Amino acid sequence: MSRHGAGSGGTGGKASGKGSGKLTSRSAKAGLQLPVGRVHRLLKKGNYAQHVGAGAPVYLATVLNNLATEILELAGNAACDNKKQRTVSRHLQLAIRNDEELNRLLGDVVISQGGVVPHIESQLLPTRSKGKYDRWIDELTATVNWLNVPNVPSTLDAL
Repeated sequence: MSRHGAGSGGTGGKASGKGSGKLTSRSAKAGLQLPVGRVHRLLKKGNYAQHVGAGAPVYLATVLNNLATEILELAGNAACDNKKQRTVSRHLQLAIRNDEELNRLLGDVVISQGGVVPHIESQLLPTRSKGKYDRWIDELTATVNWLNVPNVPSTLDAL
């Protein structure tokens, strides 16, 4: 019987037996986009341990999948904020550097064509001059303080 075929021996018709005979990848079983089989192969080739269990590549692929999803979501939001349809390396840079945890994880990573996060020290910004309303409030407060009006009881309290 063929590994990928549904029937046996080319007789046509429906497959006999309980199963349909179709193979399902470990990535599909886990609901992941990253290939679990490739992660397993690379774990074995990398000499990280003598034996690699069956659950290790699934777990690692899940972590990598979640990390990639988080970064791409934040980069897509950065692209939308800049009114762009495509996510470029600049948006990846802004997404990573504006997120505290991702910045700590990828702090030593240099993203090509990423640029820098805009930041101006507050001491370098010009001081805001008071507007007409602010000056009016200041004058009113000074006048009330100068008058120093004592608390006069109302007529209802006196009765």
